[in-house]
Order: sequence, then C-alpha cells, then structure tokens
Amino acid sequence: MKRIMLLSVLCFLGIQLFSQKVYSVDSKYDADIKVYVADSKYDADLVVYKCDSKYDATDNKGLWYFVDSKYDADKKVYFVDSKYDADLIIYFASSKYDAEWRTSSKKQLMY
Repeated sequence: MKRIMLLSVLCFLGIQLFSQKVYSVDSKYDADIKVYVADSKYDADLVVYKCDSKYDATDNKGLWYFVDSKYDADKKVYFVDSKYDADLIIYFASSKYDAEWRTSSKKQLMY
C-alpha cells in the first residue's frame, strides 16, 4: 500500500514538474523567456498548440495552457515584435499533434 501511494505521489510530481502552464506578461523584465511568433512552422524553434485544459499541457512538447495569473504559471513569456529580440521562436499550430520541438537545443528554456 505504501509503495502504491509513493508511486502515485511521484507520478503527480513528475507531471507537475514538466507541465507547460504559461502566462503572458506585459513587460520583458518580468518574463522568463522572450518569445516571437513566426508566420511559418519552418521558421520556428517550437511548434505550440494552445490547450483548453491545464491537464492536457504536460511534458515539454509544445502543449501550452495559458493561465490567468502569473503565480499559477510555470513560465512567464513576453511576446516581442522582432525575432532578433527573442529567446525562442514559436509557431501556433491548429492541432495538438503538430506540437513539437524543431530546435532541440532550446528545450532547456521551457524547463
């Protein structure tokens, strides 16, 4: 019984550690990451799908859930107007199956 409880807690913590709850801030100084939205997925480092539920936004796969409070967020992002000012270039996909990292060297930005 203790092992089952411990395993349940570890699974829950694992999901929480790698969830992608994102909050959009109004100032680049408040942000963890500066993000630029590309017009094409081929120009992006990360193809992102905006989830309707925070429970769908797990792992570091590009499944993002935008929260209403910066205190609930795993990452605070600031959207910049130029890709040269960005830490990460993203493209918003219309399907969650398109969400993926295209530049794996930037994965650590979302951990």
